[in-house]
Amino acid sequence: MKLLSKLSFSAAALLLPALAHAYANPGACSGTCTNTHDPSIIRRDSDGTYFRFSTGGKIAVHTASDLTGSWTYLGAAIPAGSSIDLTGNDDLWAPDVTKVGDTYYLYYSVSSFGSQDSAIGVATSTDLETWTDRGSTGIRSSSSKSYNAIDPNLINADGTYYLTFGSFWKNIYQVEMKSTPTAAAGSAAQVAYDPTTTAEEGAFVFKNGDYYYLFYSKGQCCGYDSSKPAAGAEYKIMACRSSSATGGFVDADGTDCTNGGGTVVLESHDNVYGPGGQGVYDDPTRGPVLYYHYVDTTIGYADGDKQFGWNTIDFSSGWPVV
Repeated sequence: MKLLSKLSFSAAALLLPALAHAYANPGACSGTCTNTHDPSIIRRDSDGTYFRFSTGGKIAVHTASDLTGSWTYLGAAIPAGSSIDLTGNDDLWAPDVTKVGDTYYLYYSVSSFGSQDSAIGVATSTDLETWTDRGSTGIRSSSSKSYNAIDPNLINADGTYYLTFGSFWKNIYQVEMKSTPTAAAGSAAQVAYDPTTTAEEGAFVFKNGDYYYLFYSKGQCCGYDSSKPAAGAEYKIMACRSSSATGGFVDADGTDCTNGGGTVVLESHDNVYGPGGQGVYDDPTRGPVLYYHYVDTTIGYADGDKQFGWNTIDFSSGWPVV
């Protein structure tokens, strides 16, 4: 990492693939660390409690005194299910939690596996424990749309809010939100797409220094116990970057992220298989942390076996290294 920080952009880009074998193993996790699909992490300012939200159980919520745990189950964020009238409104996916002012916003997906009939909803809270469902953000997809309205993530770009989302079809899109970010304020624009494969999803935009980094997952996410993909085709975490929150995002080689670009951040290694469903949290003591789910090959490949993982991120090369 120290070597990379001294290199030019182009030289660092050439070395990144060579370091792919050197990933750090996930940080410590105690308590409930399994069945944690698509985690979202936030820390409550008032008392330092960490909250982890994840797919399933009407958005399962776990808390801990530290990122390492010990994680304990608190309950369902939206126990009555979503008010969105759509199949899947009692099985909510891919939460994303952000604090705006004094209010926490929980974005979630309503869909069913493999369907493009999807919508993004939002709930609000002042304490991270009791949530009010606000229903649809107005972002919805169907067979007539070029995107799938799941996997939302909110970014505050100097006071303007953008929701980045998408899965398969034509991959990842972004839309400006209203100043109170419960509803879209405009039309969606594509920010990432690989024309050779549709397997991109789970966007998360994070600003570090002068750049906005678009993290996303690529490959087959699930069902490894019944249908393991060819080596390298399983989930992995990718990134592109831009000086603007809205793009254009490019990878370390300068390839546009809307034309198949993408630099690998984390992929299968050691007993870690198929990491993805990621986000980034700027931890007050650790700095930027990449969190995700993964299969621990010493435990099992089933979707219910997916573990909570995290690593600190080194941005000194200009690209995220874990």
